[in-house]
Amino acid sequence: MVAADADSLAATLPSLVLEAERIAATVAAGLHGLKRSGPGETFWQYRPALPGEPVTRIDWRQSARSHRAYVRETEAEHAQTVYLWCDLSPSMRWSSLPSSLPLKRDRAILLLLATASLLERSGERVRLLSPAGHVDLPPGSGRLASRIALAMTVLAERTDLSGLPTAVALPPHAQLIIASDLLAPDTDITALFRTLTGNGLRSHIIHIVDPAEQELPYSGRVRFEGTEHEPDVILPAVETLQNDYGKLFATRQASLRDLAERGRHTFQPHRTDASPTTALLALSASLAGHRGTR
Repeated sequence: MVAADADSLAATLPSLVLEAERIAATVAAGLHGLKRSGPGETFWQYRPALPGEPVTRIDWRQSARSHRAYVRETEAEHAQTVYLWCDLSPSMRWSSLPSSLPLKRDRAILLLLATASLLERSGERVRLLSPAGHVDLPPGSGRLASRIALAMTVLAERTDLSGLPTAVALPPHAQLIIASDLLAPDTDITALFRTLTGNGLRSHIIHIVDPAEQELPYSGRVRFEGTEHEPDVILPAVETLQNDYGKLFATRQASLRDLAERGRHTFQPHRTDASPTTALLALSASLAGHRGTR
């Protein structure tokens, strides 16, 4: 089963890389680079002064134009490192409509490859993570997205690399992008987010969801098969459960968002029937915003 899934991914990756490069080019055309605050000479933005801000950082000319004190920030001239982690667990290898919707895994990979391509264009460093830690990319001078795709093919062949990423040591101010359906025990997710926050890491969570997982668009007697060794469940008259199910889904997603944002992480739901380009635009805005926060 694992070998078949890995072969399926290997066959799909070339098209995912091409699509990722196209999406990145589209987004890059509408951006002026992913700017970040830091030492440098190029002006980036004015922001309101924070309590305890050193007086020497206040731009008095700009502040005189309003009733608030403002700080002049410049764009950093050194690259930061952005780490990518893709959930390759069995629950991600699912689509409610295989003929028209991608697997959750394939959409997650597409978004991460497009992100890598966009960051590469901006001169950022990009690294890949797995639940076991750092992943070495294949050597070569090819495009970064292609090298990451090859590394993911190797990861997909291993059965011990499912689950949430471990709390590996990452450089100060590094950023981590997680693409996952977050179908893990809430205690594990809470522990991960708290560990990331405790280590000073800022993460961007892309919550990958198939439309059927949100809407439960079934009727009659339905057998639901477990994707990760859970027992099958047979439910009668599923349509009578849709209202309560929808409330439960919304409550859990709101809880995940609150948990992430309390740790100063960003939380971005993404359905597999939505535009990946729109998702990448939102993610790039989150990355740029966190570069201005240290």
